[in-house]
Amino acid sequence: MAQYNVLLVDDEKEVCQIIIKKLDWEGMGFHIVGYAHNGVEALEMAEELQPDVVMTDIKMPYMDGLTLSRKLKEAYQKIKIIIFSGFDEFEYAKEAIKIEATEYILKPVNEKELREVFERIKTDLDRELDERRNVDKLRQYYLESLPVLQENFYIALLEGRLTQEQIEEGMRNYQIQWGKAAYIVTVLHISRTTLPEQMDSSLAAISVKRLAEEQLQKNWDSRIFVYLGDVILITAIADEKNAGAGYTDALDKFCKLAKRACGITVTAGIGYMCGAMEELSVSYESARHAVSYRVLYGSGRAINIAETDPYKEKEDGWEESESIKKIIREIRLGDREKLEQAVTEGVKHLVQNSSSIMKYRIFVMTFITEAFRFCRSKINMEKIFEKQQDIYGHAMQIESPEELKSWLLEVTGRMQDMAYSERDDTEKSFVEKAVEYVHEHYGEQNLSVETICRNLGVSTAYFSTLFKKDTGKTFINYLTDCRMEKAEELLLEQDEKTYIVAEKVGYSDPNYFSYVFKKKFGVSPSRYKMSKREQM
Repeated sequence: MAQYNVLLVDDEKEVCQIIIKKLDWEGMGFHIVGYAHNGVEALEMAEELQPDVVMTDIKMPYMDGLTLSRKLKEAYQKIKIIIFSGFDEFEYAKEAIKIEATEYILKPVNEKELREVFERIKTDLDRELDERRNVDKLRQYYLESLPVLQENFYIALLEGRLTQEQIEEGMRNYQIQWGKAAYIVTVLHISRTTLPEQMDSSLAAISVKRLAEEQLQKNWDSRIFVYLGDVILITAIADEKNAGAGYTDALDKFCKLAKRACGITVTAGIGYMCGAMEELSVSYESARHAVSYRVLYGSGRAINIAETDPYKEKEDGWEESESIKKIIREIRLGDREKLEQAVTEGVKHLVQNSSSIMKYRIFVMTFITEAFRFCRSKINMEKIFEKQQDIYGHAMQIESPEELKSWLLEVTGRMQDMAYSERDDTEKSFVEKAVEYVHEHYGEQNLSVETICRNLGVSTAYFSTLFKKDTGKTFINYLTDCRMEKAEELLLEQDEKTYIVAEKVGYSDPNYFSYVFKKKFGVSPSRYKMSKREQM
């Protein structure tokens, strides 16, 4: 049986103790995880304890139950709220309905009524849990989401973000049946300057996509989707030798049909044919390059990069480029063993397939260019290429594959270490900036995690995870500790009155300040100040 967490909130401790004794909570499927004295304390505890049910009184100091309930509903949509109060007034009941409280009951709490309330809530929670776990419903939701998941997978392939293992896993998970000899990426580029009246580029892309699905999918095994304003085809080819010219002709006919049927000028850029799905990013880049040739050959036609650009044949370096992209990808992913494997495979491929010094030079220059692009302004390139004033000259003097491999392992290892350090520093900088902001603005009464995140430009979920990981405290706990340290300093060193100290450290209610101070130091502010003076 599922166990659900309950948080009780009442400024009278005895009330909560009575409620705890009224029911066999564990037997009913509930667990009392905590007890808060007021709404402010309950919000802090809810962040830490993540209760399923909150049972709260209405009239409490510092923050009443209705305000607490609104804030809980804003933060935790699925949470169940039970409001109990001795105030039998219709206005309270109306307000409880507005904030979607699950139940509203009156004090004194009747045991039978309380049991019935929690039995109803247990039924609701069980139903919601079953819905989340229901395999048939999950499968139905999965199937409904499958086209979007598949499209995201194809985009990740184009961007070169997936390893071989991730590709195989993605094909299984997203039910993609491909086992052909080769693949081609085609970019259907839509001319924005010649669109029909009252048609924007988004509508044009959808129109071209639908036409491609109607005209091309019946003869070619293609996955068709919109990406960055273009329509993309990833086409699986069964017969690599005989498909090239026929595929180009089919795309050329499609471009003419798009102009005739839709009034849209489409240029089809056909990339290099590749033998593995992890090489699709290179095919995509070459397809984009093919589209750029419309300046020379005209738009509204198919342009095959293998036919158009004799100086960039597949054998003359695109495989080497893919090897380098694999190396850069492993640097980014942070696995040293896989990085070493990628470097080893890249050098082996270069040695086995290079028949000229020019190919070697292209490989080295491409690697250095990609390394600079990867590092950009975030990583100091002088530290990456230590003591190498002329990086290209140094690389060109390497005399053996073993020396090349050693140089690449040394350089890429430093890149990986510094990239990891940069990510770590970025995370720490968020926390450091937040801590600095707290120490500068602790006196502001509306200071919150939302304020900090707006200032930093990050989400509260991401920030909260980083903050607790680095400081060991939730943001609210850290802010409270900071305010109490400042309050202690003001009380002892500047001999300020309690209400002035409260205001200076961000509390509008001196009584609540005293409550928090006593919770931290064990005594009230005035007693604390008195005891410290006596010790002097």
